[in-house]
Amino acid sequence: MRILFLGTPDFAVSALSAILENGYDVVGVVTQPDRKRNRGEATSFSPVKSYALQKGIEVYQYESIKKEGVEDIKNIAPDVMITCAFGQIISQEILDIPKYGVLNIHASLLPKYRGSSPIQRCLINGEKTTGVTIMKTALAVDSGDILLQKEIDILPEENAGELFDRLAILGGEAIVEALGLLEKGEAKFTPQDEKLATHYPMISKEDGRIDWSASAIDIFNKMRGFTPWPSAFTYLTGKLFKISRSRVCKSEDIIDVMKDFVCGEAYAEKTRAFVKTGEGVLELLEVQIEGKKAMDVSAFLQGGKLKSGEILG
Repeated sequence: MRILFLGTPDFAVSALSAILENGYDVVGVVTQPDRKRNRGEATSFSPVKSYALQKGIEVYQYESIKKEGVEDIKNIAPDVMITCAFGQIISQEILDIPKYGVLNIHASLLPKYRGSSPIQRCLINGEKTTGVTIMKTALAVDSGDILLQKEIDILPEENAGELFDRLAILGGEAIVEALGLLEKGEAKFTPQDEKLATHYPMISKEDGRIDWSASAIDIFNKMRGFTPWPSAFTYLTGKLFKISRSRVCKSEDIIDVMKDFVCGEAYAEKTRAFVKTGEGVLELLEVQIEGKKAMDVSAFLQGGKLKSGEILG
């Protein structure tokens, strides 16, 4: 089976690696063009391109695969194409080329969490489970018929980076299983229930701003969803203040001490720090003030940078 793989970030590398490790013939990789992350920096390859070159796989890159890639793909003549966080829309003309169509690896249990930020959004929304879906790619975003799904529990304090790593491995396992079904002629596709579909747009840095009038549990989930990127943030004495780990305070003594505090007001002990929210109290565990490295809150407090009564935001 001739496979053409389309992907760009680290998440897609796990799937490509699993496909190769299971002996499948990857005849080419398509990934986003090389980019400069910042001015003055050298051009960088996508993680998928770097991995493909290490494995001796031919790499194709297009600003627009719909406009530039059709003839190449026809010449490659893949039996199946696999997309995983590729980053471009594929035309119907391309979808019609491979014998078995185009399969997509998506990091949610579709039809919930369509779009480009399923991992972050399921944490922000406080979901207890998530997973990966292997579906047949269609023109509408993440709307194709489902071949199989794999579900996992979300750990209570897991952040987006940690969940990303687990789902990347799961995605590799799922696509290998899907290819096996194709080979055996046992692939059965089920249409998605459009009534259950939810769609979330791309996340921006500004989305990470903390609204202290929200509940402690909602802010806690937001911090999980925005760690490591783009970070949940607020301001402390005018400086950018990132919070990467926290927990909802269960101590009745602390809650009582802060009962008359306003939203965003801090309470600091020797080694612990708390912030009043719209509903409940949040304990800060790991923080980063502008210009400094991330640190445990006990170390941060030793520097005297957060005092009781200060207002965050």
